[in-house]
Amino acid sequence: MKTPKIIISEIDLERLERLLESLPANAFPGKAALEAELDRADIVPAPQMPANVVTMNSEVKFSVSSSNETFCLRLVYPKDVNGAGTISILAPVGSALLGLSQGDEIEWPGPGGSMVKVRIEEILYQPERSGDFHR
Repeated sequence: MKTPKIIISEIDLERLERLLESLPANAFPGKAALEAELDRADIVPAPQMPANVVTMNSEVKFSVSSSNETFCLRLVYPKDVNGAGTISILAPVGSALLGLSQGDEIEWPGPGGSMVKVRIEEILYQPERSGDFHR
């Protein structure tokens, strides 16, 4: 699949860089991939973040291309993972979500290790859109 364009807010970039600097080099398997995502992203001031982009703490509705299944997840920092309904930015799928836009599709680990294609249907909540810059 072609790598989609991603957009990240200055606030998220700053916080994620601090998080990555605080972790040992081998802290998690996807560290290099997350750093690469940050390096290739278009960076914008938080108040100028398009409303249809996944940012940190966004709640996203997905659909599975091969079925009618939909599900929602909130992209969070590791300290905010609380089980069902959240996904850490340090998880490979979490770092892949950051900066994607409504309508983008990505490959997602499915049952039994197979990969499924999921589509971002809607950004149900985005902090920047709501003016929540303090998070």
